[in-house]
Amino acid sequence: MSYDAEKTQKGIPNCMVQQFEDQDFYGRLFEHFPYPIQIFSLDGTARMINNAALEMIGIKSRESHIGHYNVFEDPIVRDLGVTDKIRQVFTGKTVYLTDFTASYQDMMRYYDVEERDINTINSDITCFPLVNSDGKIEYFAAVFIFKNIYMGKEEIRRGIEYIKAHWKEPFDAGKIAKEVYLSKSHFTKLFKSQTGVTPYEYYINYKINKLKEVLLDANLSIAQAFAACNMNYNGHSARLFKEKVGVTPSEYRKISQ
Repeated sequence: MSYDAEKTQKGIPNCMVQQFEDQDFYGRLFEHFPYPIQIFSLDGTARMINNAALEMIGIKSRESHIGHYNVFEDPIVRDLGVTDKIRQVFTGKTVYLTDFTASYQDMMRYYDVEERDINTINSDITCFPLVNSDGKIEYFAAVFIFKNIYMGKEEIRRGIEYIKAHWKEPFDAGKIAKEVYLSKSHFTKLFKSQTGVTPYEYYINYKINKLKEVLLDANLSIAQAFAACNMNYNGHSARLFKEKVGVTPSEYRKISQ
């Protein structure tokens, strides 16, 4: 999705606050608002949730959510370290949480949400205060703008594509995880659960397979073949090759020609 996030987000609070005193209009606007939105009391308890939030987040029912969910007790919010930032709405500020990335598996564990074949939800969230007729903050709202929803297989596919495109470079799990919008630990765990190997093991196996192809070029020495794959030909790399292939590089070249 491509959009001017800051412009969109800044326009939402003004619209909502201006209409807050018109309860009938506000109710209709809230229910049919195209983005997920929730309203919380000052202690963080959910008080209202619109249809888009129920459908897009996967919350099973209003009854299971309203009065039960508390944003300040949310382990995902806590682990991402944004609790104190959200509390800034109590000072009258509008708070922007960009690239809020939550594991859907964690959401199923902590909340009453539907079981879906979703791995990660990436969104921008705008939190802003709602005031009463006396100008006092009575509630605060959170509007979600979903940027990406990643299926488990899609993230692994993108991770594999990245490894294949950068196989000559030193392995960097952090860069690969960033490419698919996951933490390094979560990506490694997900990758192994779906492929049977860690991202590093996949990288090494792919690199050795590429080296096997290059070794078939008789115009290159073994050291040159290793260098072409950005590897030093030494005792460690030779042992690694034999561990993966079953024979030494020179033996592989002989039996393959």
